[in-house]
Amino acid sequence: MAKLLYVEASPRKERSASIEVAKAFLEEYRRTHSGDRVDTLDLWATTLPAFDGDVIDAKYAILHGQEPTPAQKAAWKAVEAVIDRFKGADKYLFSLPMWNFGIPYKLKQYVDILVQPTYTFSFSPKEGYKGLILGKKAALVYARGGEYPPGGGDAYDMQKKYMELILGFIGVTDITPIVVEPTLARPDAVARKKAEAAEKARSVAGTF
Repeated sequence: MAKLLYVEASPRKERSASIEVAKAFLEEYRRTHSGDRVDTLDLWATTLPAFDGDVIDAKYAILHGQEPTPAQKAAWKAVEAVIDRFKGADKYLFSLPMWNFGIPYKLKQYVDILVQPTYTFSFSPKEGYKGLILGKKAALVYARGGEYPPGGGDAYDMQKKYMELILGFIGVTDITPIVVEPTLARPDAVARKKAEAAEKARSVAGTF
């Protein structure tokens, strides 16, 4: 039995294009992978550890090979719990809107917790950086109000570029993008685009 971690990064819920398409993915995934488990992480209903105080001090103690204090160890356990939940999955599904050409701050906080040396990546002078989350795949549903085609508009796209760069950095390189754009077009055009994206999501989910 495999485990799929679904990370939901939009606060709009029923009005979210990325969540609507992700639900189409999940419906087909559950139908075709009935023995698998789906773990849903709603970033807007989850309290993530802040990187301040004992948490940041614990990180630098670990980086410098020092022994964290009891308070730092206790604070760091919250970070490890988030990382363990991510590493415990075999596959990943993300749904996220574009905010100011990038990603929502809740998702950025989640990424900043996950990307930790010795946990999700390593570094050595000989090998450089090396991702540690290997042999896993991810599907990402991106929603954006405008259009960002290659050769022009994609210069502004720090949503898709960033997510695929950071996942690749930690070792997840088998990535399937599902894009819904432009969500600020006429209602009939938006409905058509969402339907097309949902159909692709179902197709991807069936063999994911």
